[in-house]
Amino acid sequence: MRVLFTVPPLAGHVNPTAAVGAELASRGHEVAWTGPPGELARLLPPHARILPAGEHVAGGYAGLHERWRDLRGVAALRFLWEEALIPLARAMEPGVRAAAARFAPDVLVADQQALAGPIVARRLDIPWVTSASTSAELTRPFAGFPKVGEWVSERIGALLSEYGADDGGWDPRFSERLVWVFSTPELVGTGAEVPPHHAYVGPAFGARPAAPDFPWRRLDPARRRVLVSLGTLNQEAGIRFYRAVLGAAERLADDVQLVLSAPASTIVGRAPANVLVQDGVPQLELLPHLDAVVSHGGHNTVCEALAHGLPLVVAPIRDDQPIVARQVVEAGAGVRVRFGRTGPEELRDALTAVLDDPGPRRAARRIQASFAAAGGAAAAADRLEKLS
Repeated sequence: MRVLFTVPPLAGHVNPTAAVGAELASRGHEVAWTGPPGELARLLPPHARILPAGEHVAGGYAGLHERWRDLRGVAALRFLWEEALIPLARAMEPGVRAAAARFAPDVLVADQQALAGPIVARRLDIPWVTSASTSAELTRPFAGFPKVGEWVSERIGALLSEYGADDGGWDPRFSERLVWVFSTPELVGTGAEVPPHHAYVGPAFGARPAAPDFPWRRLDPARRRVLVSLGTLNQEAGIRFYRAVLGAAERLADDVQLVLSAPASTIVGRAPANVLVQDGVPQLELLPHLDAVVSHGGHNTVCEALAHGLPLVVAPIRDDQPIVARQVVEAGAGVRVRFGRTGPEELRDALTAVLDDPGPRRAARRIQASFAAAGGAAAAADRLEKLS
């Protein structure tokens, strides 16, 4: 089987496909990725086959991030669709079409934010499946805001019409054959109505590009250790939040060591002795040495923490993060704080809650067990093979 992954240039969307791709390759299948080549080369293993699509977006990807960074709520959602996802689909479509002609896939796997993939697959009559790198779209995110949901549907409909693909009322975010959901009902919740072809496979972890160096000897065995990470795209927006982190660390100095993954330029003031500041961390390698995680609610970091049985303090910023944060809280695996308004005392109390109360750790371990049972990359590969 020849499998073509269509992905946007974002680590949280590429990482699961890298794990599944490696699993498929180990079974003798041929795999390739198509998307912005410069970004994919940084995110995929060195041997990955990359077919370029969407090399150029107006303003560049760095410019898009700069403009998106400080947006919140509906403004962030409008920017996501009008300035990012729709232009990305237009930029990627010619390259994805060329990649499909060149690679001749038996199946195309499209990330939910890589809309060019399903458009090309439908035009060329290639079977396609969805990679749902976050479960937010499966939980009726606009149920309380129907006009917002209608607006998103109109944007998608206009894009499909632009490519002559608006027949049949289909949705490029959801394959009718197979949707990989990289989570489990224990985290997403059992209230969501999930069709049989939506497969809860759990998180898929695999080899990643070389991890940054880390001063392992500076981890304090006498203290409980907590990672603070806002993800690679939100670090510059975290200056105020980092002040609260440093203040909370001072109040927990006797018992807790914080590993703060953030550029030194974003840290205002001197970090207390129990804070280890690193530009980047080898997250998967570090998690087994930790007791808890503070996160922005990014699906990747949340699932990686829970896969290691670690409770969370979540401070969502935008997009799907409030939904993921709600899932964590409703599952009992963590505490939510306000990203823009949290002070040192509130963050200290949240950390104390997840470190001292056994409830969040028990819930995190319950989700950890569900992830292991779901199967991850192997389960995703199994489901894909059954389609062939």
